[in-house]
Amino acid sequence: MGDGRALVAASILNADLANLAREVRRVVRAGADRIHLDVMDARFVPNLTFGWGTIAHLRPVTEAPFDAHLMIAEPGRWLDDFLAAGCDSITVHVEVEEPIEPLLRRIRAAGRAAGLAMRPATPMSALEPYRHLLDIVMVMTVEPGFGGQSFLREVAVAKIPQARQLLADKPWGGEVHVDGGVNRETAETVGGLGADVLVAGTALFARGRNAAREVRLMRALADEGYAVELNDGVMPEPRDRMARLASLPRPLAERLRDAVQAGGVPVVMLRGDGLVRADGARDLDLFVPFASSAWVEERHGALRDALQAEAEAAGGAAAAPAAGGADDGGDGRPPTGGA
Repeated sequence: MGDGRALVAASILNADLANLAREVRRVVRAGADRIHLDVMDARFVPNLTFGWGTIAHLRPVTEAPFDAHLMIAEPGRWLDDFLAAGCDSITVHVEVEEPIEPLLRRIRAAGRAAGLAMRPATPMSALEPYRHLLDIVMVMTVEPGFGGQSFLREVAVAKIPQARQLLADKPWGGEVHVDGGVNRETAETVGGLGADVLVAGTALFARGRNAAREVRLMRALADEGYAVELNDGVMPEPRDRMARLASLPRPLAERLRDAVQAGGVPVVMLRGDGLVRADGARDLDLFVPFASSAWVEERHGALRDALQAEAEAAGGAAAAPAAGGADDGGDGRPPTGGA
């Protein structure tokens, strides 16, 4: 994962298809956060690329997440094969002529992230019935089917904020992907509109390009756009920054952890420098993603305070800082150790 908010997914559509394993290793070394797999069947779109078999052979090459974009007419027919091939997320098109909800449920039941993409002319309202099942909304800023097309700025300006709003009720894990014409010239625009994942192909694989430099530029420019347009000029926090939520005895810590995770926010529970109880057990530190800390504080702050009071009454524990407080090591990252 990169050092900022924006993530870069490398689309191998424009890579050297005769040396895909080498190309995947190269772009991962260059800093790409994910591998984006454009699957086309010459039916839903006019182009033909590769299928689940190619993905299965590439899976051992890297531990980077595989993000599959299925531009195919019958995704349900082949979905199990793409899941078995090792895709970490699968996005299908809302325009396919088969029921959408069963597809999304099958993807999520397999423990993978489920997404919907739409052609530039398709309104965002087409995704509304499925918002409760979406982990990814993919905004296509070119017509799907071929790489190297020009970026449709008007589509980005109209749809990226709408996609962000569609996922607003997801405190953690909801991502807006932008696919089509994304490069150093357009990264600041899409970042300033709230995009999370920049799908880039030609920008990384064109002959003579330094992929590592392009990844760094796109990520930095997208984060700068986000800071200027959406964050009062403050650079966004890295996605892997964690905020301390509480320090509690294990039974109480597990209660708070379960409540927070029931809302979709992951909790890291570590043995830190907390109070040692009379029974010799040390309190556990609970951390949540910084990006979700305000949501957690709003919905679970009262429970956290009640559990801390219960712990103090039982054994005199010191009050823990609120989420995102100064007691997070200075950089928001949890200390090393295990629960």
